[in-house]
This record gives sequence, C-alpha cells and structure tokens, in this order.
Amino acid sequence: MIKLKRYEGNPILVPREKNIWENKAVFNAGAIYLDGKVHIIYRALSHSEISVFGYVSSENGFEIVERLNKPIYYPRIKEESKGCEDPRLTIIEDKIYMTYTAYDGNIARVALTTISKEDFLEKKFFNWSFPQIISAPGIFDKNACIIKVKDKFYIFHRVMPFIWIDVRDNLDFEENKYIWGMCYFRTREREWDSEKIGIAAPPIQTKEGWLLIFHGMSMEDKKYRLGAMLLDSSDPRKLIARLPYPILEPEVWYENEGLRSGTVFSCGAVIIKDKLFVYYGGADKYLNVATCGLKELLEELLKHRIESS
Repeated sequence: MIKLKRYEGNPILVPREKNIWENKAVFNAGAIYLDGKVHIIYRALSHSEISVFGYVSSENGFEIVERLNKPIYYPRIKEESKGCEDPRLTIIEDKIYMTYTAYDGNIARVALTTISKEDFLEKKFFNWSFPQIISAPGIFDKNACIIKVKDKFYIFHRVMPFIWIDVRDNLDFEENKYIWGMCYFRTREREWDSEKIGIAAPPIQTKEGWLLIFHGMSMEDKKYRLGAMLLDSSDPRKLIARLPYPILEPEVWYENEGLRSGTVFSCGAVIIKDKLFVYYGGADKYLNVATCGLKELLEELLKHRIESS
C-alpha cells in the first residue's frame, strides 16, 4: 500500500484578509513545472462568493517564494458571472492550456483559455485568450483537462457521476461543437469512490503510461479522497491499472476545518526529481501539498492491473 505524505509545513497557502478577492478561501490549484519552478494557479474565494484565480510559485515544490497581490484571472463572460473555479493546466507545444469550471449561479460548464509560455513566464496574464465555453448548455459538466497524444487531443471531463473522454483532431469549438465523447472510468459500488469520480490533476506521462490522480466521493460518508489510475501511453482511454484504495483521505485539521469538512481535492500535480508533488485543497479553504516517489507509485499501480475483457 502507498500513501501520499503530507508536507509538514501545510497549509502552504491560507486566505489573506487584506486582499478582498482571497479573504475567504485559497484552494484547488492547477500546477505546472516550467523553467525550474513550480507555477501554481489557485482558486481564490472572497466573502462575496465569487471565485477568481491567483498566482504563486515555488522553487522546491514546498515553500512559496512568490505570491501576487492581484488576481491573474477573473470572470469575463456571462457563463462565469458567479465565478471561475478549479483551474487545470497543461503544456502543449508552446502554449499553456487552462481548463476551468465556469459557473453562472445555476449550472457549471467547462471553459478553456490559453496563453503562450513566453507570456506566462513574463507574467503577462492580460494575454489569456478570450474564454470559450466548450461543454454543452444545460449539462452540469466540470473537472476537465486537455492532453495531446500524437496528433489527437484527448479531453477529459466529468458528466455525473463518471469520467468521460472526447477525442478530437483539433480544438475548434466554433458553431456549437461542444465536447462529449464517451464514459470510460466509473464509480465502484460500496467503495470509497462509490458516488462520483473526476480527474484531479491532468494525466502525467510516465514510462509506464499516463498517471492519473483522481478524486472520488463515497456514498457513505460524503468525503472526498484521492486515488490513482494508470492509462495506456498511446490511448489514454484504456485503463491499465487502478488502486483499490485511496492514496490520500481527509484526516488532519486543514482537511476538516473549513468550508467543507472531509475534503481533499486536487487540480494539479508535478514531478520533480522522480518525486510526485500533488497540490490539493483542504476543507475547501486551504492549499496544501503531499508527495510520494513516482517509482514506488507506479510499482504499486502495476500490482493492480485491470484484466482486459
């Protein structure tokens, strides 16, 4: 059995009362490792209940060395008038793709924006592209990310209660070309992930396949936990392995004392020197990090291969 090890300095980010836009909660963050630094975009909540995104960075994966005083992303269209939530980041060629949940007060949909790596590193955050709503109207859809495998784009998203994947030749979403695809990964009855599941961090490419950290909620106690899957390198719709148990579950104060007790929820992870760093929100209020050896996690996953039907 393998478990993520919590950083003893958690939480690494807490709300700041002096900043109105982040004075209630700072949590659920996307992360990328670029130019020797971890760049973290986190969800910030004000007492007005509107979510925006803030930016911090770390050189060692644990300690925050830079924190901007102003949000780097905020609602711009009516579909996200009540907030931009739960950012996830992937690097594809010379662009950074950010998917997030657009919320209008009634329904959650998937939004997409991009920025060049150059502009991102220079913190020209005003250059995020105009957001596109890429999921269909009237459907509660969230927990999305985009990866590219060979010449195809794989878009993970969650239509309750399962993980869906849409495969596309391009990212042209004009003329109501919304994501859909098929359901590939499901909940498990009477298990810790029995009620619903969704991706946590975007899949990470490894020598054994795509490593997918995911979240699950139990029908019994309604707690959010994190688990791990291994997906096929050439076709991430194919499941190679799935751990039967969670690798992180809410146990300490910063995972239980906040806006939602019993919650560990991740949107980002990176690998630094063969160690997996998972950034996660605790109790919908604090940002934390937990780690494990990549080699050890992959070895454990391969002990739990899924038999092909």
